[in-house]
Amino acid sequence: MEILRGILTVIFILVCIVLTVIVLMQEGKDAGLGSIAGISETYWGKNKGRSMEGALVKATKYLAIGFIVLSVILNLNF
Repeated sequence: MEILRGILTVIFILVCIVLTVIVLMQEGKDAGLGSIAGISETYWGKNKGRSMEGALVKATKYLAIGFIVLSVILNLNF
C-alpha cells in the first residue's frame, strides 16, 4: 500500500504543478471598455471554445477534478 500511496503522491504533485501553470497561462476575463459598445463580440470572442484559450479552460476543469479526487484519496487512511 505504501507503494501505491507514493505513486499517487507523485501524480498529485504533477497535477498541482500543471494546474498552476495552466491557470497562469490563461488570459484575464475582463473585456475592458470594448464590452460597453459590443466590440467584444468578434470572431475571436465567439469561437473562443475552439481556440487555445478554450483548451486551457477545459484542461483546468479536468485537472481541478483530478486534484480534488486525488486529495480525497490521499487523505483516506488505508
